[in-house]
This record gives sequence, C-alpha cells and structure tokens, in this order.
Amino acid sequence: MSVSLQKGQKVSLTKDNAQLSRVVVGLGWDEAPRQKKGLFAPKPQAIDCDASVIMLRGGKFVDKRDLVYFGNLRHFSGTVTHMGDNLTGAGEGDDEQIIVDLSGVPQEYDRLVFVVNIYQAQKRGQHFGMIRNAFIRLVDASKNSEMCRYNLTDDYSGMTAMIFGEVYRHNGEWKFNAIGQGTTDPGVGELVQRYI
Repeated sequence: MSVSLQKGQKVSLTKDNAQLSRVVVGLGWDEAPRQKKGLFAPKPQAIDCDASVIMLRGGKFVDKRDLVYFGNLRHFSGTVTHMGDNLTGAGEGDDEQIIVDLSGVPQEYDRLVFVVNIYQAQKRGQHFGMIRNAFIRLVDASKNSEMCRYNLTDDYSGMTAMIFGEVYRHNGEWKFNAIGQGTTDPGVGELVQRYI
C-alpha cells in the first residue's frame, strides 16, 4: 500500500521491509497549457526537465563521478542507474526513472538527493510555475508496487530547479524525505554546489 507524503515528511523504506534491495525512483511532471502570443507567433518551446541524483558522502558531494544524470547514466559503483532523458514530459506515468540498488550502495554514501532542473530555463524564459502534476514516487522493484509518493503542490513560479527528495541512511535503515524545495539554480552544476 502506497503512502502519500506531505512536504517535509519522512518515511522508513526498510524498517518493516528489511529484504528491500532495489527501488525505482519515478519522477513526473506535466507542462501547463500555454497560450500562443499571437496568430503568427511560434509555438512555445517544450519544457525539458532533467532528473539527476547527487550522491553524498558524509553529507557532501566530493567527486564529480557521484552525479548521475543524462550525461552519466550509471554510477561507477553500478548501484544507481538513470534510465534516460525524457525531453518533453509528455505521456502518463513517470517521465524519468532512476533505479537504486539500496543493498549495494557503498557504505560511504549516506544520502542520495533527487533533483530536477529545467534545461536552459533562463534562456528559454521557463520556470516551474509552468509545470503541474509534479511528483516523486518510490517503487519496490521486486514487487513492482509503489511504496510512497510525494505530489508537489506549492506554486513554484520563478523557480528553475527543484530538490524533490532524498533517500538517506539513518541508524542502519534507508529512509525517504519529501523535500520539495524550489531554487533558482540555472542547472545541475549549480545544484551540486549546494552540497560541496
């Protein structure tokens, strides 16, 4: 049974499910309808959201190889795999998925931060106020069953990036924290700077 989370709420993933090893982190969003500016104006450019995972050691980002994104789809440990970039967010369900092998994540990693940024947001004049139905969900890969979901409901107008949530170790178990923090970072490189 899936748990619906609120902003800032934390939930244990492994306390009552010790055999949990692989989770699919699904992220999704829809573009809000936009009006054309005039009869001959070009159609507005599609919003390209990019999901990434910032893997932290002792709460810090210490190695550029610890960023899993569309340019580095697999962490060198083999425990975090990005399933590829969706350029438009069109369609139902998850727009991007990241598979995490919790049982294999090396012990030195204590937090996996899931972020989404709008590609070239400033250049294109785009922001998360133009996005609706954004969510992050965690699925038990062995059972293909959703464990928890966090639907982002705040108004994120003017925000170009988003810290959706994090999976972290605490007292020997894995937990999930629903963050939902909007930022004006222009890209994933700037998001990473928050953790150095």
